[in-house]
Amino acid sequence: MEDESKISNPKVILYVYLYFIFMNYIFVWQITFKIMSTFTSTLPDDLLKKLQEAANNLSMPKNKLIEKALRIYLDQLNKAEYIKSYKAMADDTDVLMMAEEGMAEYLQEINTQG
Repeated sequence: MEDESKISNPKVILYVYLYFIFMNYIFVWQITFKIMSTFTSTLPDDLLKKLQEAANNLSMPKNKLIEKALRIYLDQLNKAEYIKSYKAMADDTDVLMMAEEGMAEYLQEINTQG
């Protein structure tokens, strides 16, 4: 009888109800935003062997190692794109003129403050 009174307790019912609402929200969120997707690929045998060795040495699953390596590689590509754009700006006379004008104003401001 004591167990039945716990179940009929309004607080317990509210907590259970809120728990199910929360779990439903998480489930819908995961479906909506697709936290992870499955990707299947092939690798040359020698690269797969190196991946397995590195994963063993680092005590890390192969998929996590690939994920980290891919993030690093994509960041490097992004940085290379920035460098390329800065080099292109270095040859652009309009950009150089704007930079020089900005520096002249900046120097004037420093001299008036000092």
